[in-house]
Amino acid sequence: MTLNKRLNRLFETAPRIPFDNRSKLVLFSDCHRGEGSWADNFAKNQGLFSYALNHYYENGFTYIELGDGEELWENKRLQNIVDSYRNIYRMFSRFYGKKRLYMLYGNHDMEKRNPEKTKCLDTVFDSRKNCLTALCPGISFYESLVLKEKDGDTEILLLHGHQADFINYNLWILSRFLVRYLWKPLEMVGMHDPTSAAKNDNRRISIERKLMGWSEKENRMLIAGHTHRPLFPGEDEPPYYNDGSCVHPRCITCIEIQNGEIMLVKWAYFVRKDGTVYVGRELLEPPRKIISG
Repeated sequence: MTLNKRLNRLFETAPRIPFDNRSKLVLFSDCHRGEGSWADNFAKNQGLFSYALNHYYENGFTYIELGDGEELWENKRLQNIVDSYRNIYRMFSRFYGKKRLYMLYGNHDMEKRNPEKTKCLDTVFDSRKNCLTALCPGISFYESLVLKEKDGDTEILLLHGHQADFINYNLWILSRFLVRYLWKPLEMVGMHDPTSAAKNDNRRISIERKLMGWSEKENRMLIAGHTHRPLFPGEDEPPYYNDGSCVHPRCITCIEIQNGEIMLVKWAYFVRKDGTVYVGRELLEPPRKIISG
């Protein structure tokens, strides 16, 4: 199946999420939450992510994760990851209880398409009550979703983006084996994983061109992750957006949609003139209207 046919199929069959000018949506991807070890690339940004997550919950946003939320290539058990970041999964539970949580899977957490692999997300152990409590029971993970304007024609395809990456889509089992048993230990001595689009400029550019090509040909908005490079197109460019990742060296990035506008956002540590450090939100690109009204 060609990439265009694959993306068209995902667009046609994806569940629809209605939205309008009153909707508040935040899109993250590529958190790569691990087990909290030295190899866990998410660990250094967990404070930023937790702060941003609480901000979006308190301000009524719906949280959408575009895949690779967990690092299940380097780590074998989802339960270990949940145990390492219980505070974050408890926050996910609060979103889920308000019907404001949608999760996609990517190449690094493709196992989550199997409900048997995600049963550990049904409950979590509460040490204060000394018993299991509900977390996200029965949560579903999707390959794609579509944001559908309630009273208009705007439709936005959401996916991880690995569908345009032959190595990480068609050969993901082989790629997982290489990462888990070869590249993970070699990372300690500075070698980069060649299967990663985020660490290979030529492959990243190739993937972006393919996704842009579909967006331009079908004249549809597309929001993805996978490459880890935040992307906000110019006015005359195809409407392909990328929310970046949560494993940048000094920040995390995401896409917000509110008031009928889309914007690219960075969360980072900033320093005031008096030397105090704080977590702040910064617009990387000015808001752009995407629906009428």
